[in-house]
Amino acid sequence: MNQPVIGICGGIGAGKSAVAAAFGERGCLVISSDRLSHEVMESPDVSRQLAAWWGNEVVDADGRPDRQRIAEIVFRDGAQKQRLEALLYPLIAQRRSAIISSVAGQPAVKAIVLDSPLLFESRLDRLCDAIVFVDSSRSVRLSRIERSRHWDEAELSRREAWQLPVEEKRARSDYQLLNESSIGETGAQVDTILARILAEHAAGRSRRSRE
Repeated sequence: MNQPVIGICGGIGAGKSAVAAAFGERGCLVISSDRLSHEVMESPDVSRQLAAWWGNEVVDADGRPDRQRIAEIVFRDGAQKQRLEALLYPLIAQRRSAIISSVAGQPAVKAIVLDSPLLFESRLDRLCDAIVFVDSSRSVRLSRIERSRHWDEAELSRREAWQLPVEEKRARSDYQLLNESSIGETGAQVDTILARILAEHAAGRSRRSRE
């Protein structure tokens, strides 16, 4: 039997990648959509296409994409955002599929975890046997992104407007994990949720089996 695929979702700044990393520490293979996106954007063909669309100012002297400049373009123009996604998403999907296939059935890999900021928006939920919603209050999330990304509340709201509402993500998930306290408490929740997911998958009661 192949491993279950677990999707991680939540609001911006909820700590999704930290939770995904905790699953990784427990024998799961974590596939980061952000990392795959960076790898794809670094490819020469993609960099050349971005420069052709938006000018040489979106790439540096070595031809690597300037992600901050690109973000400024796509987050103020929905058409440009869709254009970028249409270019990147199929290439990211190819890499993701190859990684999943390479570990299918390997006993050392307990589960495959998809760490994606746009799990539902990019329809990755259709690949998942279980989805974990990482929950944090807006005040905690804002505090985190002020430290890590230097965004203010207006920028958080602007970015969130491009995503599904947090409440909808919560409602469409199978498990909830509160990520506001210590690493130990978060890890204990991961232990419990992972055990339940593995048991449900082994019994043939995963999310995909119910659809």
